[in-house]
Amino acid sequence: MSATVPVPSPGELFLLRDHAAVVTGASSGLGARFTRLLAGAGAEVYAVARRAEKLTEVTAGLPNVVTVVADISSPEGRQRVLTELGNRGATPDILINNAGTSGPLSAFDENGEEFSRVLGVNLTSAYALTRDVVMSAEDPSGMRVINVSSILGLVSGAPVGGAGYAASKAGLIGLTRELAGQWGRRGVRVNALAPGWFPSEMTTELLADESSTKWVARNSMLGRAGREGELDTAVMFLASPYSSYLTGQVIAVDGGWTAR
Repeated sequence: MSATVPVPSPGELFLLRDHAAVVTGASSGLGARFTRLLAGAGAEVYAVARRAEKLTEVTAGLPNVVTVVADISSPEGRQRVLTELGNRGATPDILINNAGTSGPLSAFDENGEEFSRVLGVNLTSAYALTRDVVMSAEDPSGMRVINVSSILGLVSGAPVGGAGYAASKAGLIGLTRELAGQWGRRGVRVNALAPGWFPSEMTTELLADESSTKWVARNSMLGRAGREGELDTAVMFLASPYSSYLTGQVIAVDGGWTAR
């Protein structure tokens, strides 16, 4: 038997028919984009978010998307995701941990309770859901986990970012490496995506402000923020079976921000 991985044609490279995916934080921004992207590639997508109305808007016209209204920062919300998967007999082989929140930008304004809240949503819930999904699978071999971190998990973004947010995104990178190490022999691959400045709910004010957009341009090698669609190839590569020898890695899609 050949030990090589068959090379697909360019037209087949990112097809995900017969694959099931879970995307958290799917009601807006990057999560909404990832949901539509995976659905367009043929995957059955379980789009998870708290806001039912926004989820309905995002998934309109996508017959292969199942909406799951759940707050994954709570055990009840995570159980709702598992219950929906179980009811449909689905074992996801792609999990994108994208749900996130932010807190105050200044550490003087971010008390311990607020710091813990941000870590709970961005980091703890991602770990708990990933563990639940992997443990619920009869055979998790071939599962791909994508943790959506940030360049603020790699470098300081001061005066933009926030201590809790930066800590949670750095924590996701550490979690990515540890789970990749623990689960690699079981065939589970865990990688992280570290986007730079892309349009989303969290960056609306930043990218609408002229002085802020100039700051982004000055600190990016490409002289601009990211554009819609410029994360697509990285996400699809990590989600596809053809990244089969890649695990424990962080892919920064940031216009060169972290390479300076």
